[in-house]
Amino acid sequence: MISLAVENLSLEYRLRKKFTLAPQDRRLPVGGRTINTNGVRKIVALDGVSFSLSDGDRLALIGSNGAGKTTLLKVLYGVFEPTAGRVTRAGRVDALFNINLGFRREATGRRNIELRGLINGWTKKEINERMEDIIAFSEIGNFIDMPLKAYSQGMAARLAFAAATSFQPEILLMDEWIGAGDPEFQTKARDRIESMLKQAGIIVLASHNSAILRQTCTQALLLEHGNAIFFGPLEEALTTHAERRKQTLAKA
Repeated sequence: MISLAVENLSLEYRLRKKFTLAPQDRRLPVGGRTINTNGVRKIVALDGVSFSLSDGDRLALIGSNGAGKTTLLKVLYGVFEPTAGRVTRAGRVDALFNINLGFRREATGRRNIELRGLINGWTKKEINERMEDIIAFSEIGNFIDMPLKAYSQGMAARLAFAAATSFQPEILLMDEWIGAGDPEFQTKARDRIESMLKQAGIIVLASHNSAILRQTCTQALLLEHGNAIFFGPLEEALTTHAERRKQTLAKA
C-alpha cells in the first residue's frame, strides 16, 4: 500500500555570524523565521508539520515565498534530515524539483545518467535497461559520450529531464512546473509529466499557480513561516491563503 506520513516534522538551521538579509545573500538555504536561543540565532524552516497521504491523494503545497514548501519537499525526498519528527514512506519516491541532481560537468552524459540512477536508488540492471530510452528521449545523439560541459544549456536540460522522468514513481514530488529544451521538446516533456501524474499513486506539488493546482490536486497544505496553517480541501486552502494575505497586507 502506497503511503506517505509526516509526524511533527521540524527543521532548524543555525545562522552564520556574517549573515545578512540582503537580496544578494545566498547563504540562507531556506525560508522560515528566525529565533534566538541562548544567544544562538537560528532559522526555523519547518515547525511541527504533520499530515498523512495514501494512494490516490494529490496534495498541493501552498504558501508565500519562504513559507517552507521547497524545504518540505527536500525533507520528504531525503535531501535534508529533519531536526525533529519523522517521515514514513511506503512506495518508490522520485522528485522533479531538481532535475540536475547528481549531474557532474566533467562526466559524460552516459555517466551522468548512471549517477542520477544511483542517487535515485536504481539498480545497475535498471539503469542499463533504461539507458537507451533516456538517450533517445533526450535527443542528445553522439554527444551522450562527451562531457556535460560540452553541452548547450538546452541539451543538458533535455538529458536531465529524460533521466529524471525515466521511472514511474509511486510517490511523485514536484516544485512548480518544469520546462526543458525548445518548444517542440517542451510539448513532449509536458506529455510525459501528464502521464506520470496520471499513474503516480501520491503527488505532492508545490506551486504558486492556482490553475495548475486545481488541475492536479484535491487537497492542500498551507504553510506560513514553516508552520502548517491548514490541511484539507484545496479550495478551502486557496481561500484561506488569499484571506490571510489580505490581512497581512492590510497590517503593513
